[in-house]
Amino acid sequence: MAFVHVLQAVRRLTIGLLASAAFGTGAFAQSAANYPDHNITFICAFPAGSGSDTLVRYFAEKLRLATGRTILVENRFGASGNIATEYTARAKPDGYTLYVHAASALAANMYLFKKPPVDVSKAIQVIATLNRQAFMVAVDATKPWKTVNDLTAFLKTKGDKATYATSASTGTVMGEIYKSKTGLEALEVVYRVGADSLNDQLSGKIDYGMFDPVYTMTQVRAGRLRALAVSTGTRLEANPDLPTMSEVGIPMDLTGWFAVMGPTGIPRPIVDKLNGWFKDILTTQETKDFLNKFGGDPFINTPDQAQALFLKDIRDWEDYVKIAKIEPQ
Repeated sequence: MAFVHVLQAVRRLTIGLLASAAFGTGAFAQSAANYPDHNITFICAFPAGSGSDTLVRYFAEKLRLATGRTILVENRFGASGNIATEYTARAKPDGYTLYVHAASALAANMYLFKKPPVDVSKAIQVIATLNRQAFMVAVDATKPWKTVNDLTAFLKTKGDKATYATSASTGTVMGEIYKSKTGLEALEVVYRVGADSLNDQLSGKIDYGMFDPVYTMTQVRAGRLRALAVSTGTRLEANPDLPTMSEVGIPMDLTGWFAVMGPTGIPRPIVDKLNGWFKDILTTQETKDFLNKFGGDPFINTPDQAQALFLKDIRDWEDYVKIAKIEPQ
């Protein structure tokens, strides 16, 4: 009899677990079907008004139109993006906290810091890619340097008195590769955002900069800066006349790419919904024109392709940091 009671208890437990699983699956499906049923928050790793913030807010508005929900933008800047990254990693994985940032920068930070706050390969998932872009070497537009070789020749006359500005990890690596390939001794000066360096560059305190394309192209159109070359292995549609650094004899292939990311564990139906919306946004001429204006090309991938690229970038950045001989902070 005791054995029978045990079997009955096991049977009741099994039925209960199956029912619970079925209920959970149903609730999960219902949650995904209703997504989004309230406001979504975009996390931006740069201050309001910065070049990256402009891009984040553009896509926030487009997603608002696609979903009919308010998209809030929170600027959690500092520590080269680590503050925003850690905040995202600790958020509930329900699709309501999305991190719009350069996934390539997250990959870089794994090796630019001795103790990154989170292992992004495990804590962050990529939902959709947005653009591919190049960092740019830029100089004061009033200076006579029209090519990278012109700039290099000038910098060699200054020796260790030469200076350059950066405000992101990709710019740091680009700058170090440039110096290592040319034998320059220029001193890196790190700014919170590119715009903070403008007065120093225009006054002559800074000789050149390695900047993101949003900031660079804004200043180029304003007539303040001149872009000389890009960091990508091939030219971009956005700036077909700008040579790559490799073309001018300084081999590198540093391609930055912005993405929509979130904490690992967001249900796949929600990921697929978001990816579909962003794919639709990226295929419009308006978005292409917007991205081209700021030095980027639309970049469309499935969630699986995007995650695979993210993991590859993490592996690649380990090599980039070694090549540039950068000491982790």
